[in-house]
Amino acid sequence: MQKQIKRTENYFHLALEKMNEELTTSKMALNNMRASRSAFSVGLTDSTIFRCYGPLSEDHAIAYKHVFLNLGDNYNTETGIFTVTRSGVYSFAFTIFASLPFGINAATCASLMVNGEPVAKLFENKGQDSEDSSSVVLAIRLNAGDNVTVNLLKGCVVCDSSSHYNTFTGFLLYATD
Repeated sequence: MQKQIKRTENYFHLALEKMNEELTTSKMALNNMRASRSAFSVGLTDSTIFRCYGPLSEDHAIAYKHVFLNLGDNYNTETGIFTVTRSGVYSFAFTIFASLPFGINAATCASLMVNGEPVAKLFENKGQDSEDSSSVVLAIRLNAGDNVTVNLLKGCVVCDSSSHYNTFTGFLLYATD
C-alpha cells in the first residue's frame, strides 16, 4: 500500500512539474504576444488655429504631433517615424487635406515611405474648390527595423487644426516571425 501511495505521489509531482512548465511556456508566449502589439494613430497638430504647412523645396517627413494611440511606443512624434519592432503584415492609412484661398495654386500631396522608398502616393491638384483631400489604406509585409513615414512632397501643402483632417494610422495585423 505504501509503495502504491509513493508511486501516486511521484506521479502527481511529475504531473505538477509538467503543468508548471506548460504554464510558464504559456505565460511567456502571452507576454511575447503582448510585447509585439503595435498600433498607432496620430493627427498632424493639436493647435486650435488652422494652419498650412508647405510648400517645401524638398520632400520632408511629416511629424504628426497629436497622438490618439501609440501602443508599443513605436511612433516617434519628433521625427514622424514609425519603427517596426516585429516582422509581419501591417496595415497603414493616411489622409491629407488642404484648404487654400483662391489664387494660391498648390497641390496637396504626400507619400507613404518605407526605408526611404515610396510605397503609395497621394496627389490632389487644386481643383474648382478651395479644399482638397485624399486617403489611402494598404497592407504591407515589413521586417523588424523597417522605418515608415509619410512625406510631404516637394511643392505640396497640407493644412490642419485640432479638427485632425490629416491623420496617419498603422497597426500589426499578424506577426510572421
